[in-house]
Amino acid sequence: MSRMTQNLLGGPPPTHLPDNPAAREALESGVDPFEVAARHPDYPAVWAELADRAFARGGVIDSYAFARTGYHRGLDQLRRAGWKGHGPIPWEHEGNRGFLRALHALGRAAAAIGEEDEAERCRTFLRDSSETAAKALTS
Repeated sequence: MSRMTQNLLGGPPPTHLPDNPAAREALESGVDPFEVAARHPDYPAVWAELADRAFARGGVIDSYAFARTGYHRGLDQLRRAGWKGHGPIPWEHEGNRGFLRALHALGRAAAAIGEEDEAERCRTFLRDSSETAAKALTS
């Protein structure tokens, strides 16, 4: 391991989820997120997008369900990528953003329905995974 990539704190290395260019480009070009989710159900960013849209229109329960789906799809991918339940999930890596957005959306929706333990767990998980994501998503 080179000196530039060595983890001096002894913690696990950052986890980088794979990107899905077809799904990302479809969302970016304005394809309906429901259509993208039907074609790419394993893409956490589409579930985060659906959660954000539902929350914005007042559909808190729908937002919670969409966010939970994205969160679990992301957890599956994290485990396949070698993540052991803790460690950095950098916001700076495009492939991680969908999971981090879904985690944030899950916490937001949980807080909105009074599930404060879940909301706090999500806030802590987000901060522990990526301070940058926590700042970007909560500002």
